[in-house]
Amino acid sequence: MEFDAVVLAGGRSSRLGGVPKAGLLHDGVTLLERALAAARGAGSLVVVGPRPATLPAGVLTAREEPPFAGPAAAIAAGLAALEQDAAERGRPQAPWLLVLACDMPHAGSAVPALFDELREHPGADGVLALSPDGRKQPLLAVYSTAALQRSISARCGAASLTNAPVFSLLASLEMLTAAVPDHAADDVDTWDDAAALGVHGEPS
Repeated sequence: MEFDAVVLAGGRSSRLGGVPKAGLLHDGVTLLERALAAARGAGSLVVVGPRPATLPAGVLTAREEPPFAGPAAAIAAGLAALEQDAAERGRPQAPWLLVLACDMPHAGSAVPALFDELREHPGADGVLALSPDGRKQPLLAVYSTAALQRSISARCGAASLTNAPVFSLLASLEMLTAAVPDHAADDVDTWDDAAALGVHGEPS
């Protein structure tokens, strides 16, 4: 399936003492690098957040406005950057959009299950990862690009996306869920979370 990808790498990391999550390490690889690897196969890829020191060639960057406006605003910023890039290249956007938060070190194990679910139900507007404990994760998901664009446009017409819940973008969408492996949807919010997931990095 053709897809683009948005990797969310912003946020204040307040419960980590302000240490950027993107630079934390798992098996000697940064969480951002793991997220980029999980999005392998994307036609275009954008990282939303503070500009990293280094990125693979061709990876785009964007920033939500205002900074730290939350993941809904970050998704919108990433989608806008992909739309602009496609227009500049004179090609259509991919029909599907993979959204990944960079603080899920095991997210890559979930991506095949998401696309398998969409292949079985191609008329859906997207699919959310469903963790073994029943949590739906909108930041480990695949969305119909067109459907998400319509939802963002409608939401922006009614209110700002600043600090809006991501699920507010999904109210009008027909979303599936796909069961994913243990820990695939677990994220790093605290140092205890980091330790449990094999992630390390010392506060500065």
